[in-house]
Amino acid sequence: MNLLPVEDIHRKIYFIRGHKVMLDRELADLYCVETGHLNRAVKRNLPRFPDDFFFQLTKKEYETLRCQIGILRTEAHAKYMPYVFTQEGVSMLSSVLHSERAILVNVQIMRAFARLREMLATHKDLARKLEELEARYDSQFKVVFDAIRELMNPSKPTMAKVKGFKPE
Repeated sequence: MNLLPVEDIHRKIYFIRGHKVMLDRELADLYCVETGHLNRAVKRNLPRFPDDFFFQLTKKEYETLRCQIGILRTEAHAKYMPYVFTQEGVSMLSSVLHSERAILVNVQIMRAFARLREMLATHKDLARKLEELEARYDSQFKVVFDAIRELMNPSKPTMAKVKGFKPE
């Protein structure tokens, strides 16, 4: 049973301190519980959550993340900085939330983390193969290799301003 598309979960995975993590607030939304309830369940079971399973963001990390994704409201975590959970921490959440939905959502999140890991590995493998090909062929193919690299690292699309068009 798929509760959410894997792509929706991918959008909720961020890279912070060298870890792929998910925000407590977004996990709480997925589990259909309040963020405070999720965090209290974790604090009641702290031995299950070592430092490499979850950590609290610093104010600077939070502000950077807030600017990058542009969806976090300033007042959403005004009193406390949010917690983030690594893949192992997310996996442990189903054991402390005790609900059927938590189990189902965790299965989907684990699949999303695995798929993301596969995509990153494929990208690294493709880059390595491209370097091998480039070393093997002479400079006349440099333009081709540069174009392939450009396609592998797409920039964010920019919105062109259209005269006379006003979004609703």
